Amino acid sequence: MFKELDPILHNQLRLAIISLLISVEKAEFQYLREKTKATAGNLSVQVQKLKDAGYIQVEKSFRNNYPLTTCSITKKGIESFEQYVDALKTYIK
Repeated sequence: MFKELDPILHNQLRLAIISLLISVEKAEFQYLREKTKATAGNLSVQVQKLKDAGYIQVEKSFRNNYPLTTCSITKKGIESFEQYVDALKTYIK
């Protein structure tokens, strides 16, 4: 039968963020914004939802006196993504 899809990852922008982070060690907010073509506000909201779920870690710092936000995927995020992909495969078969 069909496996349940993770509601956190079953959102286009959140899935895109996780997909990008799974392939890199860290990504700056601006990089995620460019790759997803999301607005800063929408991306910020979705990053916060992923952070609240424990799927990503968010670091805030400064570079040349400008705020810098860096995101990285957590172990829980990797496991959740892998489970999500496995669940999707049940829909394909």
